[in-house]
Amino acid sequence: MPEIQLGSHIARSRGVKLARTHMHDWIVLVVLNVIEAVLLFIEPFHSFVGEEMMKDLKYPLKDNTVPFWAVPIITTLIPSVTFLAFYFIRRDIYDLHHAILGLLSTGVITAIITDAIKDAVGWPRPDFFWRCFPDGKGVVFHNVTGDVLCTEDKKVMLAESRNELPSSPSNGNSHLTLTARRPEPETVYMDPRRGNGMEAGNYERL
Repeated sequence: MPEIQLGSHIARSRGVKLARTHMHDWIVLVVLNVIEAVLLFIEPFHSFVGEEMMKDLKYPLKDNTVPFWAVPIITTLIPSVTFLAFYFIRRDIYDLHHAILGLLSTGVITAIITDAIKDAVGWPRPDFFWRCFPDGKGVVFHNVTGDVLCTEDKKVMLAESRNELPSSPSNGNSHLTLTARRPEPETVYMDPRRGNGMEAGNYERL
């Protein structure tokens, strides 16, 4: 079946109307970002770390293999530039809008799920020992519960020491996978003006 084109729709002619139509979507996106910001400031649950467990948590403290600043570049900036390049080729503001909205939505939802699990579980990282005791000395455990008592006084360092799973870079990869998923072209058709599934005879096929 040949692809049905409805012509180009540039930002100048349709952008404002499109933004107003999907205003509620962007408001929800802003609310989700606020929720994610709150999760970043919540101190993770302090899961029990006993003396026997500490033997497996002495991996040397090193810099991140994937820098924190690289994650949003890989998961958001590069795909956005790609979408923008396709916009200049196809001149369809609907495709650009829905792609950007979908990318940002899946990104923040993935981040919320990831950080919510991290905060709720509070599982220690493999280098927990060196984050808890920077000098490697004075290892102290509670005399009743047997739980570790860290000497590190930096809250950020201690919070990061309990953010082992799930991994943020791997979840960023999952976010890209969700964004890249497309419906079967033989069965689903889209109205480029609103992004709704419609009859094949009147709308553009994916």
